[in-house]
Amino acid sequence: MVLIPERHTRNTFYLQNVARLVAILRQTGLDIRLGSVSDEVSAPTRLDLPEGQSLLLEPLTRSGNRVGVAGLTPCAVLLNNDLSAGIPEILQGLEGQFLLPPLHAGWKIRRKSRHFAAYNQVVGSFAEFLGIDPWLINPLFTHRSQLDFQERVGEESLAEAVEEVLAGIRKKYTEYSIKEQPYVVVKADAGTYGMGVMTVKSPSEMMGLNRKQRNKMSKIKEGLDNTDVLIQEGVHTFEHIEGAVAEPVVYMIDRHVVGGFYRVHTGRGHDENLNSPGMHFVPLAFETPCNTPDCSDRPDAAVNRFYAYGVIGRLAALAASYELEDTAPPSAEQAA
Repeated sequence: MVLIPERHTRNTFYLQNVARLVAILRQTGLDIRLGSVSDEVSAPTRLDLPEGQSLLLEPLTRSGNRVGVAGLTPCAVLLNNDLSAGIPEILQGLEGQFLLPPLHAGWKIRRKSRHFAAYNQVVGSFAEFLGIDPWLINPLFTHRSQLDFQERVGEESLAEAVEEVLAGIRKKYTEYSIKEQPYVVVKADAGTYGMGVMTVKSPSEMMGLNRKQRNKMSKIKEGLDNTDVLIQEGVHTFEHIEGAVAEPVVYMIDRHVVGGFYRVHTGRGHDENLNSPGMHFVPLAFETPCNTPDCSDRPDAAVNRFYAYGVIGRLAALAASYELEDTAPPSAEQAA
């Protein structure tokens, strides 16, 4: 198998993640090689990592309608590249190879608003089955497009969207006697890295953004323009690691929760974006198996809290499958 990593090959944290993924796959008996789509990798390149580890990046090559690396044309290619910059020509039109995940799962095509629409559908059915309020596990959101932050196009529409979501949050906070101040997160509808993100507590904050704010919101990963945003209910973060605010991230392989980590930021509050410069990561170690809850223990006990994270992770994975199904390009037979 060939694994295709991100093009930013100097991020040590990311490379350590790739090394762990390679180790997991090799434990299954697979022969794993790393094929890079970066123009900077024109020959086999060894990258040294902390604790004596290393990775060997090789140029991805193409022969006919299949890709591989020198001496290996695999039956399966694993993408660990989010394709924010677009779909490389070398990956287009492949035949006779499994490409996982498919190209339309990349940020060139994928949108957060589509994912949360699918998640909304999944959670609606799940909450009805359990007899609970879906809001307890599903933040409110809406979407705005055709914005131009530099030219201030769409500011009024964006302010209206912020007020719409804030009004919904205030209603729920009243219902559940929550005393915290509501806020929303305005984030780019495509892309990762915490770029194009700001927290807002009043619709007036979207009117007359200063130059720094406009610059921050106008560009996302790979320098792409940000014209579409998701306006999402902000969820207060109440977990702490050594006194710093921390939010959990769950790792899954297939439908199984296999672990995770905490994103920690010593300079941010419980109502701020932690995915920003200055953050660090702490492994989220499961002290006991969290496949089932412990009904005899308190709700916020580690085993029950981690089990709840896993439930949300599995719901999100199911929503992602619906999302990919809905956005899949037509097959050759369907097109005919």
